[in-house]
Amino acid sequence: MKTDRLISLLAAGAAPIDPHAVARRFASGLACGAAAAAVLMLMFYGLRTDIAEAAHLPMFWGKLGFTATVAAAALFLSGRLARPGAVLTPAWIAVALPLAIIWAMSAMLLSEAAPALRAQMVLGRSWATCSLSIAALSAPIFIAAFWAMRGLAPTRLALGGAGAGLLAGALGSTIYALHCVEMEAPFLAVWYVAGMAIPAVAGALLGPRMLRW
Repeated sequence: MKTDRLISLLAAGAAPIDPHAVARRFASGLACGAAAAAVLMLMFYGLRTDIAEAAHLPMFWGKLGFTATVAAAALFLSGRLARPGAVLTPAWIAVALPLAIIWAMSAMLLSEAAPALRAQMVLGRSWATCSLSIAALSAPIFIAAFWAMRGLAPTRLALGGAGAGLLAGALGSTIYALHCVEMEAPFLAVWYVAGMAIPAVAGALLGPRMLRW
């Protein structure tokens, strides 16, 4: 068979690729995962009792803004990792920026605080449970993010899993923030980031097995 004829036969059933396929798949999966995480938060944790008053505080929105920004950056990264050969540098910068800001802010606040107050600023009242609670609430989002990634075309499987896990952790922390009363930047920089890191590490370990296609 001539080469031109073979190419024609192979291309006969080709159809245009939907440019929004990645966004649609992630949106549908994450909507279900986030809804499940929200239900779990309300069932087992509950909204913070002073949420109406807290909504008037700038740091309440700053905390939500931090976690939501990491989630948006992780979604951008995951979308890139779901495409073979996509350039990752802009996505890595997007992920690093909010983390760098919260760490820089924390370092400044701790340097200006009295030494006796620094431990309390980092530990708060819930350091022992915060990170694990975020990881637990991230579980349904983790499943949804892996479902979305697996239906696409990731080739860097460990990184793809880590991106999906970070996305789950960041969305989980955003939902957990509606329960959590902690609002000190050093607390967020340590325990919220650790809560996001747990599913990210799990994703990196599971990615090579669960995302293979």
